[in-house]
Amino acid sequence: MATRSRGVVGVGYQQRPSAEFVDDLGRIGVSLVVDVRLTPLSRKSGFSKTALARALASAGICYEHRPELGNPRPNRAGFTGSASELAAARSVYRALLEEPNSALALDDIAAASEKQLVALLCYEADQQRCHRDVVIEALAGRAAV
Repeated sequence: MATRSRGVVGVGYQQRPSAEFVDDLGRIGVSLVVDVRLTPLSRKSGFSKTALARALASAGICYEHRPELGNPRPNRAGFTGSASELAAARSVYRALLEEPNSALALDDIAAASEKQLVALLCYEADQQRCHRDVVIEALAGRAAV
């Protein structure tokens, strides 16, 4: 991925060591990571909220957790299911993004992305199988994604 000065990118940390992940974010020009996990905990070392925020700060990258953009547990299985299950899960999640708190979070991210490169963070490496892809779609009409 080429270096950019603004916009939004999606990043998944699955199968990535923490230090390498943070270095890669710095290399592409990310200055803000928005964690879109409902609960920012991870069994993978270095990716729970506090440890991740510390590592990012040491690289000059800000961290923000936006739980209102998290995918509810009952909807997660659809993102790993068949094509029809994936479509249904994306549709359910898309509707959640219309709630006032979610819409406000999207507006905040869109505004930030006009000035800097924002990375939307979740676990899943395959962005099409992650709810952050739906967030990026929702941001497309709001900012320089």
